Amino acid sequence: MKKLLLFGLLLFSGASVFAQEDIAIVDLSKIVENSAQVRQLKQEHSKKIADLDKILVNARGEISNEKDPAKVLLLEDKYMKEFNSKREVLEKDYNGKISVIEKNIKDEITKKAQKDGYKYVFAKSVVLYGGKDITSELLNSIK
Repeated sequence: MKKLLLFGLLLFSGASVFAQEDIAIVDLSKIVENSAQVRQLKQEHSKKIADLDKILVNARGEISNEKDPAKVLLLEDKYMKEFNSKREVLEKDYNGKISVIEKNIKDEITKKAQKDGYKYVFAKSVVLYGGKDITSELLNSIK
């Protein structure tokens, strides 16, 4: 088994030597980290999370002031439903926006690969050796 794995690695590394000019790599974490869209989305998301936290604070205050156990259960249920509903909407909105940003990033990578004639573009995190790093070139085009 070890021999087969070693042979596969050697075969792959040998193939990459001959076709290295066709392969590009991209540091996706660096692209995402430097994306203005991602930063803005994270800021908006943090504000909305803070608003969700306010619901919990209000709920705790109102529930702690209530003496009737039946009303406490009703209040807990009311606030739990409100919190979960708003959290689900928030997460759905966030995931939708992140998907759009990811698509934009992928589209920019595809454009760059086609323009420069790369047959393959891999995430830097999965490549052990080889390929031209085009991350810095993409940072300018991905906002």
